[in-house]
Amino acid sequence: MYAIIETGGKQYRVQEGDTLFIEKLEASQGDTVEFDKVLAVSKDGQLVLGTPVVGGAKVSATVVENGKGPKVIVFKYKAKKDYRKKQGHRQPYTKVKIEQING
Repeated sequence: MYAIIETGGKQYRVQEGDTLFIEKLEASQGDTVEFDKVLAVSKDGQLVLGTPVVGGAKVSATVVENGKGPKVIVFKYKAKKDYRKKQGHRQPYTKVKIEQING
């Protein structure tokens, strides 16, 4: 059984027991979060597609940790103009473990 959920402007294919990194949520470590934007649910070989979401379907997950991703260097410069700008960025994330799919 799997489901396709949408969170943080992205879509994820999830199964029970999966851990995934999603865009940062306002939840603490150990909290339970529910995703109600379920776009599709597959159960026993039957695929139920939503228009745009499947009614009554929810995916519950537990927050494993909140953190920051690896550093990405943003370097801008203009040739022959003595303009250089170096900037780093670390994208915040929330790591969740999928516990249950109801659909």
